Amino acid sequence: MTDSHFDQIFPLGQPNDAYAQYFTGQSYLAPLITQGSVGVSNVTFEPGCRNNWHVHHGSGGGGDQILLCTAGSGWYQAEGEAPTSLEPGSVVRVPAGTKHWHGAKANSWFSHLAFITPGQDVSNEWLEPVTDEAYQKLA
Repeated sequence: MTDSHFDQIFPLGQPNDAYAQYFTGQSYLAPLITQGSVGVSNVTFEPGCRNNWHVHHGSGGGGDQILLCTAGSGWYQAEGEAPTSLEPGSVVRVPAGTKHWHGAKANSWFSHLAFITPGQDVSNEWLEPVTDEAYQKLA
């Protein structure tokens, strides 16, 4: 990594090639827990990287996404709401059915732990990219 101020406590992981089509910029994925009912991954975004707008679906209490920010500085935004700045220690609960995106700030690496609460009919729906114009308006 080129940012000497980015202290990562979890593994960086491998380039997130399986989901690259849903990201603007380079992300990395390090699965931390893959067994059991809740998988947990460390997702790392290079400066300026963000994922597309997307929705996590689920019922029976499932489909909520939890983001635990661990390093760097990033953004979270739910549709129709102002963007929220994320720093280490920030926690975001994204209720199932909420259209949202998250990613790094333009000048910072960013990492978060991500998991989806288990339930019935849990799935992701990937949507359009966050436009460069909208992203560049973020302070």
